[in-house]
Amino acid sequence: MYVNNWLTRREMLTPNKVALIDTLHDKRRITYHEWNHTANRTANFLAKGLGVQKGERVAILAMNCVEYLDLWFACGKIGAIIQLLNWRLTPHELAGLIADATPAVFVYGPDFVAQINEVRAGAKSVRHFVALDQPVDPNDISFSEREHYPEAEPPEVDLTWEDPWAICYTGGTTGLPKGAILTHRAITANSVNTVMSWGLTPDDVAILQNPLFHTGGFNIWTAPLVHMGGTSIVCRGFDVDQVFDLFRDEGVTLFVGIPTMFVMMQQHPRWAEADFSRLKICGSGGASCPLPVIEKFQERGVILFTGYGLTEAGPNTFWMPVEDRMRKPGAVGFPLMHIDVKIVDDKGNECEADRDGELLVRGPHVCAGYWNKPEETAKAITPEGWLHTGDLARRDTEGFYAIVGRLKDMIKSGGENIYPAEVESVLYAHPAVAEAALIGVPDPKWGEVGRAIIVLKPGASLTFEELAVFCQSRLARFKIPKSMVIVDAIPKTGASKIDKKWLVEKYGGI
Repeated sequence: MYVNNWLTRREMLTPNKVALIDTLHDKRRITYHEWNHTANRTANFLAKGLGVQKGERVAILAMNCVEYLDLWFACGKIGAIIQLLNWRLTPHELAGLIADATPAVFVYGPDFVAQINEVRAGAKSVRHFVALDQPVDPNDISFSEREHYPEAEPPEVDLTWEDPWAICYTGGTTGLPKGAILTHRAITANSVNTVMSWGLTPDDVAILQNPLFHTGGFNIWTAPLVHMGGTSIVCRGFDVDQVFDLFRDEGVTLFVGIPTMFVMMQQHPRWAEADFSRLKICGSGGASCPLPVIEKFQERGVILFTGYGLTEAGPNTFWMPVEDRMRKPGAVGFPLMHIDVKIVDDKGNECEADRDGELLVRGPHVCAGYWNKPEETAKAITPEGWLHTGDLARRDTEGFYAIVGRLKDMIKSGGENIYPAEVESVLYAHPAVAEAALIGVPDPKWGEVGRAIIVLKPGASLTFEELAVFCQSRLARFKIPKSMVIVDAIPKTGASKIDKKWLVEKYGGI
């Protein structure tokens, strides 16, 4: 029971504390007592009504909603594994993931009826399709059927820390995404690390706007706040106006986003008057946050910290002490309580201070590998438990860590390394630039050079010559982009990161 029954224990401790604020239903307040009893109904519905056994997969394709969270904790109660499906994927991609994980139950939201209809015939493992809203097939079951099941605790199952709780997919920029197996140990360890190292309290309130198919939705704030008895505000997705409203009205103390979200906030008319007075922790993750974005928050009295994590580990890995954030902008700080990290060169030797190398991570928060991919698992996780992140990092002489880029994104130009994140930070500082990315393109002399992909601010104009002049005093000559493409928008991956693979395919050869 202590392994998997989080909500029951939290109800025992703080039954009347507000656990969730449901913005999809007029900011309905849900206490831990109410939430646990609903999760019990859901667990009994799955086990008794749909016959879900320990270890079977329950797939879900839906926008953020309270029912999504009910399903997650219900799966934990009965030992089932929730398969988190990215709603940005095509039906072809979804079909591949369904065939791989063979879920017994497929829960879908009303936004994805077309996708369900396309994958239904090939989903041979699925015994029951369950609609969060109205069923689209006479054989489908309504999720509301759970109301006919008891709110008593479901029968206990024999679980260990190593049993899987979720399959959460990586970004998937090459081939089908890999399903990281998040065990009860991994999710619990990330929560413990976060609460202990980031200083979360029962009074904390976080906005849950990151998609729940992503580890950032479940594991940055949501699970740690259940551990602490805090409050999550459940939002369908990211909406700038809604975020500013919640800052003002709901006493939000915790907020995390990706750089794209912060840029959207800063470009919004309400930015200058937004109320950040109760914000305790504001973090950026998912990609390197450009320095100009950080500086604009500082002007509003918010010391934005740069986080780092990945689906396979946490995702919470580092913490930057508040007193050092102004002094070390862009650094991610020190590893959390129960995490080991090291930086190694291409031969596996540990790097000295101020030398770039691949970041390796070890700890109980690391996933158990990739679903049905033993070879990929062996490549990623060493027998000693070190996870190869594929990210380039640097540790300075004071012991502060910084992420400098992705191994696969690094541009090799005339023997010199160019880290796109560093160049992109400079590009963002140009007053005409709304969004920027740097990709490598072939060059007959240098082998490879940088190309800037730029989205302009409304009404702005920019020539390549103007951009190059702007960069000259800020970047070494070899780092300055050698060409520029202006686009209307830059595509994002399922994790809302800039899709560099797509940009290279589209603009890498012209």
